[in-house]
Amino acid sequence: MVMEENIVSTVMDDLQGKFLTFHIEDTIYGIELLHVIEIISIQNATRIPNVPTYIKGIINLRGKIVPVIDVRLKFKQSERVYDEKTCIIVVVIEDMQVGLIVDRVSEVVTVDQAELANPPELGTTSNEKYLQSIATVGEKVVLNIDCHKFFHSDLNYTKI
Repeated sequence: MVMEENIVSTVMDDLQGKFLTFHIEDTIYGIELLHVIEIISIQNATRIPNVPTYIKGIINLRGKIVPVIDVRLKFKQSERVYDEKTCIIVVVIEDMQVGLIVDRVSEVVTVDQAELANPPELGTTSNEKYLQSIATVGEKVVLNIDCHKFFHSDLNYTKI
């Protein structure tokens, strides 16, 4: 048991400060790598009645039912036709797998804690209330999503 806890602790330490970056339009977002399980190609989702339109439905991922959320729609941006770059980032949050549909995945970046800034308080737009931090990586600004805040209002919907 102690060895297993040490392995988990080592893995968590290795993932600290690492973010998977993805695009919605021209904006780059990041999600902590410790939440990411895998990236899969876009799949047809089975619609579920009486859920917000940004919840595209559920998919069967190797025998596990996974709800899928279109990040673009959750951020109140216009819907767009999925293409070959559109993909689903499967994350785990509160012991539950959820798929995030994004325009395209970019790369994994490592950000030192000192390089992270708090998001500015510009109002209550949907993008801002989900942000954990902002990082500058090279010439790019990365808006890091707080998974707990992002899924907070949807957890009741997604517990299937």
